[in-house]
Amino acid sequence: MKTLKHSFAALAVMAGMAISQGAVAQGTLRVGMTAADIPLTTGQTDQGGEGMRFMGYTVYDSLIEWDLTSADKPSVLIPGLATEWSVDPEDQTKWTFKLREGVTFHDGSPFTAETVVWNFDKILDDASEQYDPRQSAQGKSRIPAVDTYTAIDDYTLEITTKTPDATLPYQLAWILMSSKANWEALDKDWEKVAATPSGTGPWKLETFVPRERAELVPNADYWDETRIPKLDKMVLIPLPEPNARAAALMSGQVDWIEAPAPDTIPAMEGNGFVISSNAYPHNWTWHLSRLEGSPWNDIRVRKAANLALDREGMMPLLGGLMVPAKGFLPPSSQWFGEPEFDITYDIEAAKALMQEAGYGPENHLDVKALISPSGSGQMLPLPMNEFVQQSLAEIWIDVEFVVVEWNQMINLWRAGAGDPSVEGAMSINFTYFIQDPFTGLIRHLSCDLIAPNGTNWGHYCDPEMEELFTKIRTTFDPAEQDAVLKATHEKYVDEALFLMVTHDVAPRAMSPKVQGFVQAQNWYQNFSSITME
Repeated sequence: MKTLKHSFAALAVMAGMAISQGAVAQGTLRVGMTAADIPLTTGQTDQGGEGMRFMGYTVYDSLIEWDLTSADKPSVLIPGLATEWSVDPEDQTKWTFKLREGVTFHDGSPFTAETVVWNFDKILDDASEQYDPRQSAQGKSRIPAVDTYTAIDDYTLEITTKTPDATLPYQLAWILMSSKANWEALDKDWEKVAATPSGTGPWKLETFVPRERAELVPNADYWDETRIPKLDKMVLIPLPEPNARAAALMSGQVDWIEAPAPDTIPAMEGNGFVISSNAYPHNWTWHLSRLEGSPWNDIRVRKAANLALDREGMMPLLGGLMVPAKGFLPPSSQWFGEPEFDITYDIEAAKALMQEAGYGPENHLDVKALISPSGSGQMLPLPMNEFVQQSLAEIWIDVEFVVVEWNQMINLWRAGAGDPSVEGAMSINFTYFIQDPFTGLIRHLSCDLIAPNGTNWGHYCDPEMEELFTKIRTTFDPAEQDAVLKATHEKYVDEALFLMVTHDVAPRAMSPKVQGFVQAQNWYQNFSSITME
């Protein structure tokens, strides 16, 4: 234990390069993120789910939000800046949203339906003067259903969808509202807004230094009194290297770290630090290219790869902090269904499938895979991908890695398998937010969302799957929609459409001084209830 602690002490020097050593105010929570930089601060964040977690739902609000108050049940959608919404039974492309009255942005300007329209234009209308390519890159693919949007009056918004789409409320939970007045006061310059942003959220960004730190303070006038932060300040610090995060926590430079390295957890627990985890809608996959000529077009190769992974054998690598994949969705999902293909470890069956596909000891399959060294939800991507690489080598699949920084990885994911920037990669290791019908299933494989129009990275397009997606979108009864979702997931599994590896349990380590945190079954968390003893 002493040796490990000395290693942490040495690593703390490296971690300290990213952490200002100024005085810590009473009630300050310092968080070591997995991101390599401060997430985009202007509204629609980058840095994946972690960006939304720390710089999205803190500084900003969306029309519809997630209930983050319970650790015991999956999160559901709740009113945010919209108090209610409904679809026209006579025209299921027409939605009406009643907006919350009396809400103000951090700069004091009022939130109205006009500002919602202005915010949609900033990401959807490249002819508008407020259009921001960086925010559009993060938000446009999240709301593919949206066609038109109109302010009926100050607190009534009408949205029409391109076709009937029951998943619209889930899509809108991604879109965060920035202040039009603040943008105008800062010379209509998004770079200036980045330094002094204005949302309606429970936290205000007080200051930030790129790649070093961001400091958030409470919004005492927040419209929901239950979410006014109890802390004096929350400090966000980019620490993408797992051992550097552990060193920073053990040395007292931070109070909380995301995704602790499993081999550091015993030392942390032995020194009184708290490990918090919970099930949440997450998967860790390889998304496969389905372009012409891709070896992943052969279902035998896809199934063989899934059968070659000893997921139980991977668990010690992660300190047991994983749920082995049996499909794209976790086994506990209400939409898992009853697929016929059993994703298990069967190396002999995998070899037989590969030989049937024309591969063997004298004829290996070479594939290139994009991976990142860190990132939101990526768990421990380097050792995990090495495990996958070694496993696939046993069935004559030789993997070459292309390693890129996490934010660049997101760009390559949105660019798609056919883009020159992926350098011929046939797969991309990506973790997915699988909390709702659209982000969980539709967006990955829909024909109309083939990258760069959406996040169908592999260019997959199948008429039977399209019919299922249409049924999901046009089924407004929840029970009936659940039945369609089960059938959709069964097709995901039976056709082995991804290399399905594991599900995370969102571990984070924190000082015992951190009190009042409730870890929701969600990618996002509520920091307002936290205090520091």
